[in-house]
Amino acid sequence: MGFINWIIGLLKDPRSAIASWIAMGLVPTYAFIFLIIFVETGVVFMPFLPGDSLLFAAGVFAHDPKSGMGLDILLPIVWIAPILGDQSNYFIGHYFGRAIIRSGKVKAMTPERVAKTEGMIEKWGPLAVFLGRFFPFIRTFMPFISGISGMRWSRFTPFSILGGLVWSTLFTLLGYFFGGIPAVQDHFELVIVLILLVSVLPTVIGLFKAKFGKKKTAAEAEPTPLAAESEQSER
Repeated sequence: MGFINWIIGLLKDPRSAIASWIAMGLVPTYAFIFLIIFVETGVVFMPFLPGDSLLFAAGVFAHDPKSGMGLDILLPIVWIAPILGDQSNYFIGHYFGRAIIRSGKVKAMTPERVAKTEGMIEKWGPLAVFLGRFFPFIRTFMPFISGISGMRWSRFTPFSILGGLVWSTLFTLLGYFFGGIPAVQDHFELVIVLILLVSVLPTVIGLFKAKFGKKKTAAEAEPTPLAAESEQSER
């Protein structure tokens, strides 16, 4: 329960979490940020970690001279973490992916999410690796399923690096440049909730369309009683 409560606290208020790490020293702070970003991306069992909001909150502290954190150190850390995480997850998927899916132990890897990730890969090819970086859960499953699907490492890696660099830079700089605004400081928890909602919304819409689109297609495919009767009379 202690770990679960820690995760819930991190999701609700990453600013307080980072403040507690800074109290222990800058080295542990940078290490925790690296570890969480790496694990969210690199361990298929941990897709629920708050990458977007953590980067934003880290950028806020980097803007504050009192924190001691510097953008010149923070950015390389948040660049390297998702790149290495993607590599880890790709090879986990490549060598162990089928067995992990068959085991059913990754509860977050629902058939709908797997189907959505596979659909992105089928539609966009390696570009899906870049696009998937900006969707929670999908960014964890994308390298894993890329490894399963047989996408060549040489095709996967450039888009993985580009996605990791753009994503981590974007959210960190958003925190750095906008986190010091008084309105953001006063309503920080609300801003974090909005970041989470904006991040999750495209995935929710995609799953909604996939679910109800299938029902609509199935309904259209079934002949109506009148059409069936007409078809029989023509025969």
